[in-house]
Amino acid sequence: MPRLSFKGKVFVENHHLAVPFHELLPERDKGLNERASLHDNLIVHGDNLAALKSLLPTYHSKVKCIYIDPPYNTGKEGWAYSDKVNSPFMQDWLGHVVDRDDLTRHDKWLCMMLPRLKLLCELLREDGVIFVSIDDNEVHHLRCLMAEVFGEENFIACLPTVMNRKGNNDEFGFSGTHEYTLCWAKDISQAEIGEFPLADEELEDWKEDEFGYWKQGANLKATGINAPRNKRPNLFFPVFVDENDNLFISETNHRDLPGYISVFPVSGNDEMSWRWSKEKFRQDAHDVIISRLGNSISLYKKQRPKAGDLPSRKPKSLLEEPAYSSGNGTAMMKSIFGEKVFDYPKPTKLIMDLLSLATNEDSIVLDSFAGSGTTAQAVLALNRGGGSRRFILIECEDYADSITAERVRRVINGVPTAKDNDLREGLGGTFSYFKLGLPMCQESLLDGSHLPEWEKLASYIFFTATGQEFDPAAINRATGFIGSTQSHDVFLFYEPDVNKLKSLALSLHVARALPEGQKRKLVFAPTKYLDTEFLHEYRIDFQQLPFQIYKAIERLES
Repeated sequence: MPRLSFKGKVFVENHHLAVPFHELLPERDKGLNERASLHDNLIVHGDNLAALKSLLPTYHSKVKCIYIDPPYNTGKEGWAYSDKVNSPFMQDWLGHVVDRDDLTRHDKWLCMMLPRLKLLCELLREDGVIFVSIDDNEVHHLRCLMAEVFGEENFIACLPTVMNRKGNNDEFGFSGTHEYTLCWAKDISQAEIGEFPLADEELEDWKEDEFGYWKQGANLKATGINAPRNKRPNLFFPVFVDENDNLFISETNHRDLPGYISVFPVSGNDEMSWRWSKEKFRQDAHDVIISRLGNSISLYKKQRPKAGDLPSRKPKSLLEEPAYSSGNGTAMMKSIFGEKVFDYPKPTKLIMDLLSLATNEDSIVLDSFAGSGTTAQAVLALNRGGGSRRFILIECEDYADSITAERVRRVINGVPTAKDNDLREGLGGTFSYFKLGLPMCQESLLDGSHLPEWEKLASYIFFTATGQEFDPAAINRATGFIGSTQSHDVFLFYEPDVNKLKSLALSLHVARALPEGQKRKLVFAPTKYLDTEFLHEYRIDFQQLPFQIYKAIERLES
């Protein structure tokens, strides 16, 4: 597969691995839940690369659908590259606004996107789907980048999305009307894209019987190069129809049956074949439409939606609903805030429709470029029709509280002046607000300048050492137990107190007090007072705090 090359790529390809985990600190007064929880709807204020990394212990491979609206890199957005990549070459980029005249603006944008896409891929479920809004400035680069991260075989669609039906006359040559929505799967063999329910006027073509909705489908007489009788002789036989439109299929191919008319798959003088076998005709006789025209009888299939579903239509690759106009996004924000407080917010209907195609009623939805908070409103609005979807929003800008979270507060509680009845009453729900705390890095543990809480360090260590989700309910603080893998029970001996840490060690007493079990024990502690032979005898693998964790990863995976 051709690979995209750009300045700085060599320094950012594995940068997501070096990004430290940060504490996620609850700010209860900014959320709408008495008890802040990482398992609630979430709004996280902070750098989205660090926030995505810090969500891994809780949400690795748990997110069903991702929608992001990153900077389009038009040169007018005022964004600056700010990732702390360990490269003197890239240090020169930090803090400089990327404008139209910046000859490296495409390189900077790609360096910003690559590690974020890699973390998003880790958070996505195997049957998950990601949507990315973009325009002509970077769509060609983004497609190549996503093919590298998600695999070109998992590409679903590039959807032109009409955002301005009148057109933008400021553009050269042609009046611009559309952007794009790229759609990729984590694993296309497991992913599903749903269909849209039909409007009332579209349902007029459908009828209903005891088996559900149906409308006339294909003629059961086969067509195409394999349709002639000599190609499929076993599918040439009579179907007998009586005056009450009852069907009978004979075991033999005799042509006459008293009280029945025999129907053969013929076209003029040409003998053809049926689409269905005799057994299929017998089994699904209720799905056969008998059409009479004079003495001629034709047989058609009843086209039905999936079992138990209402009739629906497959989404088209051109997204052009009037409700998708960017003006609707602005109008929605004005109805919520009473004035224009955000430039170019995405229309709620667009995000709702995308999510309705790619989520189930209990899915987790992630937006790491949250902006005005449209994704949260879309999730809450979908839940009004039935469901318990959860959203995770990440926003790095200062307006994370005043606009992003404030919008969510208002749509949950209700907007008295809104024209929409649901919005006026309030969509209901809760959310917890977190800010990104300090990194849990080796230096701060060594000098005691910042010691994370026991459970936060436990979640970080367990996930980083095992790659598996941390379960807070499984921990036992008394024994130090923080979780199990297929091969190991994992223990942590730690206190967020410098004086206590000085006396904590894996000693003979501590080792003998570890719970018995069939698995080896992976123990994290500041130090140990045991020799290698004793550790081998007691089947203990020791890792010293702060974190020789990547060695643990290699051992557990080998």
